[in-house]
Parts: sequence; C-alpha cells; structure tokens
Amino acid sequence: MTTWQARFIAPDAELDAAPLLRRTFTLDQDPGEVASAELLLTALGVVEARIDGQPVSDDLLTPGWSAFEERLRYARHDVTALLTRRTPTLGLALGDGWWRGRLGWGAGARPYGDEVAGFAELRITYRDGATQVVATDEAWTAAAGAVTADSLYDGQSVDARRLDPGWAGPFDGPPAADPRWGGVHPVAYDTGRLGPYLAPPVRRLGERAAERVWRSPSGRVLVDFGQNLVGWVRVRVRGTAGDVVTLRHAEVLEHDELGVRPLRAAKATDRFTLSGGDDVFEPTFTFHGFRYVEVDGWPGGPDAIGPDALTAVVVGSDLTRTGWFETSDPLLNRLHENVVWGMRGNFVDVPTDCPQRDERLGWTGDIAAFAPTACFLADASGFLGDWLVDLWAEQRADGYVPYVVPDLIRRMAEGPAEFEPADATAVWADAAVWVPWALWQAYGDRAVLERQYDSIVDHVRHVAGLLSPSGLWDTGFQFADWLDPDAPPDRPDAAKADKGVVATACAYRTADLAARVAGVLGRDADAAELAAHAARVRAAFREAYVDAGARRVLSDAPTVYALAVEFGLLDDEERGWAGDRLAELVAAAGHRISTGFAGTPFVTDALTSTGHVDTAYRLLLQREVPSWLYAVTMGATTIWERWDSMLPDGTINPGEMTSFNHYALGAVADWLHRVVGGLAPLEPGYARVLVAPVPGGGLEWARTTLDTRHGRVRVEWRHADGGLAVDVEVPDGVEAVVRLPGRPDEVVGAGQHRVLAATQPLPAPR
Repeated sequence: MTTWQARFIAPDAELDAAPLLRRTFTLDQDPGEVASAELLLTALGVVEARIDGQPVSDDLLTPGWSAFEERLRYARHDVTALLTRRTPTLGLALGDGWWRGRLGWGAGARPYGDEVAGFAELRITYRDGATQVVATDEAWTAAAGAVTADSLYDGQSVDARRLDPGWAGPFDGPPAADPRWGGVHPVAYDTGRLGPYLAPPVRRLGERAAERVWRSPSGRVLVDFGQNLVGWVRVRVRGTAGDVVTLRHAEVLEHDELGVRPLRAAKATDRFTLSGGDDVFEPTFTFHGFRYVEVDGWPGGPDAIGPDALTAVVVGSDLTRTGWFETSDPLLNRLHENVVWGMRGNFVDVPTDCPQRDERLGWTGDIAAFAPTACFLADASGFLGDWLVDLWAEQRADGYVPYVVPDLIRRMAEGPAEFEPADATAVWADAAVWVPWALWQAYGDRAVLERQYDSIVDHVRHVAGLLSPSGLWDTGFQFADWLDPDAPPDRPDAAKADKGVVATACAYRTADLAARVAGVLGRDADAAELAAHAARVRAAFREAYVDAGARRVLSDAPTVYALAVEFGLLDDEERGWAGDRLAELVAAAGHRISTGFAGTPFVTDALTSTGHVDTAYRLLLQREVPSWLYAVTMGATTIWERWDSMLPDGTINPGEMTSFNHYALGAVADWLHRVVGGLAPLEPGYARVLVAPVPGGGLEWARTTLDTRHGRVRVEWRHADGGLAVDVEVPDGVEAVVRLPGRPDEVVGAGQHRVLAATQPLPAPR
C-alpha cells in the first residue's frame, strides 16, 4: 500500500468561482540534477494540474467517477521535463465533477460531498539518489478562478475578465502577496481507498468543424456539426468586455428548432463572458451530448461566425480502436459507424446509458448487452475491468448487483418508485458475469476472471436465493425485455415476453457461464456446484415454460425464443421448432424488430443458428420503423435509445426517456462481426479463430478486421464467378478454421490465404 504524505485540501474561504490551488517550492538541487519526477494526482471533484503554467498532461476529468466511498483513483504523470527552474510552482484547478456535481433525475442532488478538494504528491528523485516530496498540505494557497459555474449536466460558465494566465507560475521566488489568495484546510478522506487507474484516461479524441450556421424559423442562431458526439465546443471570439456568448446543446432538431425536451432537467448550456480581447474558451469541466448548438450573443451576429470560431471537441476515454467492419451496403456501414460513435460517446470514464440528459449513469443492463461488441471495436480490457472493480464494491455494499454502477440510485434522496423493491434483476445484474466473460473471450486474460470471481459467484448465489420454490425467477421487479417496441411509450417494461421466462433464462445462462469460469480457474468444487445449480434452473425453465407438444415457449414472443435457443435451454428438436416459430413471428411483424434490450442482442443469432439466415438478413436490412436501419434513413449518426426515438414525421418520441445516443440496441454489431463478417474466437483471446462468413441479404462483399493480442486477423469475402472467395489473414502463432458452405473445414496457419466455395445464387435485396 502506498504511504502518502499528501492530504486533501480545500480553500478556507467560500469562493465565488471554481478553486485554484498552488504552491511554489524550491528544488533541493539544480533542475539539471533531477533524474525523474512523478506527480500523483486526484481530487474530490475533478482536477487539472500545471507546473510553471504548463499542463502536466492532456488528461481530462481526473479522477472520473468511481464508487467514491470504496475507492478513488489517482493518475500518474511523468513531469520530469517540466522541472526546469529552481523554484517551480505546482497549481491545481478544481471542478465539481461527479463528487459535488448535480447528479440524478429532476432537481438532482450532491450525493457524495459538498466540498471539492485537491490532492497531489510530487515525488522527485535526483541523480545522486536523493529524493524530495512536495505534497498538498496547509502550506498551499487558494483563490477563485475564472470558472464561475461548472456542472456535468448544466454546463460551464467562464468569465474571461477573471482569467490570470500566470496563476500557476512561473515565478521568481514565492509569488508576491495577493489578497485574492488565501489559506487552505485539510479535508477528511481515507487515503487507504486511493488506488491507480486501471482504465485509460479521458482525453480529446478529435475535432469537427461546423458544417452549417443558419437562423431557425424563430430567429435563433443554430450550428450543425454533422455528427452526434460527446464533448464541448471550443470558442474563438472577440467582442466587448462583459458581453456574454451562450451555447445551448442538443442532439436533434424538432420543427427546425433545437430539440431540448429529451434533455429533461439538464441545461447543457455554456456561458462565456468576453474580456474585450481575443478570447478562447474551452469548458473542460463539463461535457455535452450534441450535434446542434444554439448560439446567443455572438458579436456581429451569425454572419460574423467564421470557419474557425466554433470547433466541436470530441471527448471520451482513450481506448485503442481494434475492430473494423465494412460491407457493400452504405446504410449498413452507417449503422456500424453509428455503433462506434455511440460507444465513443458513452465511454466517458463510465460505460453510460446516455451522455446528454440528467442521467448519464453506468446502467448495468446496457453494458451486459453491449460488452461483446465493445470488446471487438476497441481494447476495452482496462476500461471495463476498472468499472467491474466498482461493480464488486457496490455489490458488496448492498449484497446485490445494482441497476447502475457507481450506484447513484441508492444515494438519491428519492429513487424511482417503479424500480422498487431494489434487488438483482435479470440482464442488468447479470453484467457481473456477462461482462467478465466477454472480456475473457475477447482477450484471453485470466486476471479479470480471478479479480471478479467472488463477484461472479456471489451474484449467482444471490439470485439462487431469489428463485421461487419451483426454481423459477418469477418474482420481484424485472426490467426484462425493456423497450420492446410494442410497449407503450410510458411503459417501457410492458413487453410481450413474459418477465419470468426472460429472468429464468438469464439465470440459467449466468449460472452456466459462472460454472465455466470456475472451471477455467480450476475451482472444481465451485464448478460442480454452479453446474448443478444451472441444471436445476434449466429443468425448471423447461418444465414451466416449454410446451413441446404445442411447440411453444410461454408468451410466444420473439425474445423468449431467441433466449431459449441461444442460451441452450432447448434440445436439438426443440431448437428446430423454436427457430421456425421465431422466423414466423419475425415474418408476421413484417420483418420489423419486435424485441427490446433482452432479446435484441440474440435474435439474429437465434435465426441464423436455426437455419433462418434469410430472415435474419431481412430483419437486419429492414428500413421501416421499428428497425436498425430506420434510424439511419432518418439521419441518425448514433444508436437511439428507442427504435422510434424520432417519429417518421420528424417529431421526437413523446416518451420521457428519449435519447439519441444509447449503444445497447447496437449490440447487433457483434453478430455483424461474427456472422456477416465471419470472424469469431474459437479459443479465448483469438488464440484460435473461426472464419465462417454467412453471406446474405444481397450483400456483395464484407470486410472485417481485428487487432487481437496475437496480431491482426482479417477476413474479406465477396461473390465472384458464381462462388464465394474468402481472403484470410492470420498472424503468427494463430491458426484459423475456415468453415464455408459446401466444403469441409480447412485449417490454415499464419499468412494470407484465399479459399473458394460454391454458394447459392446471390439473393436480391427485398
């Protein structure tokens, strides 16, 4: 455990703006004698650090959001190159962040603390081995900065007249006495809870220029950045001192005006007070989900907004992109790109449901559904591994896996009554098992299974205690097939699929996966216990819900067949009729989607694995509402929360929950990668690879690329000369099993290969 000299410190005085903290100190030796210097940095709130006026890194929103009562992360920065003077100054700028910021629905609350505080420990090592530590303590001073308000939901206000570019140095000796700078006091926080980041930091990931500036019918100035994104707008402006430029953000337009109703109580508004000179504003203590911005107060009006005046800065956790997918269908490519943008915008330190309204919570059900897709698109091992540490911390706190991690709901003064009594719920709580399993399959790293093992087993045992005497999970609150498109807008839980069927199916899958985890880790006694429990749940499911004579699963909805087929709850003959019935239901719905959060990740797989490939493709490529491509035809650039978040007439869905950036329904991308693209792991971490593309839907070609831990794997197929040509690239040390129609499996090793297969005539698009 790290021994700390630093303490959390906060200003003595009540300030009218976000605090600045600083300390000027003297190096024990000349700067040239510094061998290394490391800054360990965190805050109750969010913090940015400078040494002699220079940022110590490009990280943002440090230390992010974790289960603060159990753990608080700190960042490590090598600052050796910044110690160039004998009397450097270390400065910290603080913001509310998740610690003191308004969180939750409606008016919100400050569930963690009322005081922001900085924490820094600079550890210097000299060439002769001597060391020096400079740490936050009562010798530091504090003052109000130029950030007069900051909120993740509501936005940031900056008064450029208050900016002091030299507040963090450099100074020749101690700064001159300044009445604006006062004392600090220590703030209690158990430093034993401090731990390093496992996740990558939040950073600027890119920029987008404004594509259009115009006046709305009501005369408002609107700006379109061409992409629904997460971040903020950097503003370059010159005007009269004291004038205010206001930016209000939203994802869509409605009736040609800014569509702000989906934001609910989040104001998503930044205000910049001009200095009278050339000002540059960048609100780094907030973030917004937006494509459009309404601008008020711009000097000279909209015609004076030059091409470099407004720049959208894309922000998110800095994950390394690993997976790519492309086909001959431009709409399908846009759908996949929407999945990528949805993940990027919702992976801002925590895997959130949405990035724009008064929510932005780590809903467990969303990531349970999406984790396999995330693990293909990017190296999500650190990001999701870090979040799982918080899941286990919150699980121990209440005994069950909460709906959101960190668990804000239990900290809210008034939680949502419809979710009571709070306890484990299928899919959502199953993230404790499904997410580690997705990480294991993608990366083959046993460490995550070891670290989460107690969480996994405790969850299965907790759910076992919730089952009825019959062995079914048919009591208590369930989200179940949340946001079934046939459910009323104000009753997203009112799905066609019976909640007990969904929950019991998930209980079986979770217990089965947990038994496999125990087997991987050599926990043989646990593996036997968990497998026996899974068998009992499976038997109870079949007894209560499967009518083999009538060839039906209870409630006769697409989701129940998809789960029964894909979770292994049926025998071979039953799989056949269940797949047939699923295909019938999909056809009866006009090949439109009729599944919600529980069924959507599995419906195309269930169709494919039971021989209904054409039905799966017709479902995928449907353009009428509800469908994946409907949103694309409506101009979506991210995945929507509802299949019809925007109605065909261009108005916003009347439901209270209407986000235009939710990744959960983008879980279909996992099927795109494995089945359409034909690239799947045969062993965890892609130590062995299955190449088995299943063409259809009129697609002429598809290309899938993945950077695995072993190297790059690439699969490209195309129709040629009445057959199927498949090009495969395999890295060293890996073998691929190529499985194509009409020919036996072929095993290939490292290198580039072309395999040909006969195929049926290319079906025409419908």
